[in-house]
Amino acid sequence: MALSLFSYDLLTPPKFVGFKNFAQLPKDSLLLRALGNTFLFAFASVVTHLVGGMLLALAVNRGINKLLSYFVRTALFFPFLISWAAVSLLWKYVLDPTFGIFAFYVGKLGITPPLWFTEPRWALPAIIGIDWWHTIGYTFLIMLAGLQTVPSEMIEAARVDGANRVQTFFNVTVPLMTPTLFFASVITFIGAFQIFDPIQIITGGGPNDSTITAVMYLYQTGFQAFQIGYASTIALVIFAVIMLVTLLQFWGSRKWVHNA
Repeated sequence: MALSLFSYDLLTPPKFVGFKNFAQLPKDSLLLRALGNTFLFAFASVVTHLVGGMLLALAVNRGINKLLSYFVRTALFFPFLISWAAVSLLWKYVLDPTFGIFAFYVGKLGITPPLWFTEPRWALPAIIGIDWWHTIGYTFLIMLAGLQTVPSEMIEAARVDGANRVQTFFNVTVPLMTPTLFFASVITFIGAFQIFDPIQIITGGGPNDSTITAVMYLYQTGFQAFQIGYASTIALVIFAVIMLVTLLQFWGSRKWVHNA
């Protein structure tokens, strides 16, 4: 926090500039672009993880024998155990438009594969998809644990009252799982807002800054441009945004989370 009040480049003594770094924030178009990309990434991540995690948990929780259930759980969770560096390099190869596996099989169908990491319209969606593949296993296990806490008696009572599966899910299962949904949404947002590794390894924030995020811009400002004071200011902004959104989530949870 103290460094945000100084101009400092690691080579010369820090120079006190007061709130000059903070005054620069709203004028920094690249920072605003980075924050916009980060919010978009975080929103997409929360939605796809909650929906995907719930659907996968429902599929595993119903009608699958124990052995197959253990296999599916392991298969879904395994990518989460792999380092981001390995995951990023793997998908950078898989989606390579010239030598990638995806391009090879799509080309067999006569389809020209997208330039995933060199076209601005595809780069961020590709990163979102890679993040989903890497982390959905964790969300899936959270959702599965939440589903298994729903009392079977309440499900059976709803069926006796004439409710079909869809009605039972939305009127019984979802309300009882709101604490789980809330927890998953909070941790997913916090993790997504700090996304850095795959972007640094795969796109470097490009093309045309289409994948630059807040933490990526913080890294570039502090460790490439050596504007340590301004980078500290950006770090405070990231912290403040995460804190504010998390507090808003907790405040809003009082209206829709049903605690036992």
